[in-house]
Amino acid sequence: MKHLLIPLLLMCSVAHAFDHGRWDTLLKEHVTPLRGGVATAVDYNGMDTDRQDLQGYLNALSAVTTAEFQQWPSDEQLSFLINAYNAFTVELILLEGQPDSIRDIGNIFSGPWDKEFFSLLGQPRTLDEVEHEMIRGNPELMDPRIHFAVNCASIGCPALRPEAYTADRLAAQLQDSAVKFLSDTQRNRFNADSNALEISKIFDWYEGDFEDAAGSVAEYLLPYADQLGVPAALRKTLKEDNIRIRHLDYDWQLNKQ
Repeated sequence: MKHLLIPLLLMCSVAHAFDHGRWDTLLKEHVTPLRGGVATAVDYNGMDTDRQDLQGYLNALSAVTTAEFQQWPSDEQLSFLINAYNAFTVELILLEGQPDSIRDIGNIFSGPWDKEFFSLLGQPRTLDEVEHEMIRGNPELMDPRIHFAVNCASIGCPALRPEAYTADRLAAQLQDSAVKFLSDTQRNRFNADSNALEISKIFDWYEGDFEDAAGSVAEYLLPYADQLGVPAALRKTLKEDNIRIRHLDYDWQLNKQ
């Protein structure tokens, strides 16, 4: 009996995996790679035209219960939350009439990231809750590469990936998103004239996440020295956390096509 039960349980587990197919189709149709794929632009008008499909996907996300979610393996949970963050961010931009910047949403007391406009796992949620509590606040899910995956609808953000994140490919997708972001010289680069590493403000805002993973931001970036254009002679300074770092201005303009 035990031998029969194990395959049955595995089959049930697979059957309950969440289907991100609708989101994947929307992304493939309405997200355009730029500059060799290191950045993307979103056709929000196209997303609005396909609003019924988007809302069908969002409704499916919201229908998942906490009990169901907790039965999933960690890669399934993390891909679900990343996709949810990105999809609800697109919905927020459409709800607000496609502002010039996501920071135009709200007022001095409440911004876009603490706006309760959707439900997830049975409760009203904000984008901040999804990112900071449900992902970053969960040691079993936290991976610094999520900072290259969640998209805040801005040019300065890592690209909105033109496909859905899925559990079976999550590690490869996160790594590819990291490589693409760090290869984008508009947001991350080594400046030979100033002998400084010029990187996104993300590494300032979330410095602790990268320190927890590698000891320092510089050490975290060492495996990406090729993408950043750090000369071979200076890579030792990365390992020793002895390189000059400057954080670039963040472009909050809407990442629209």
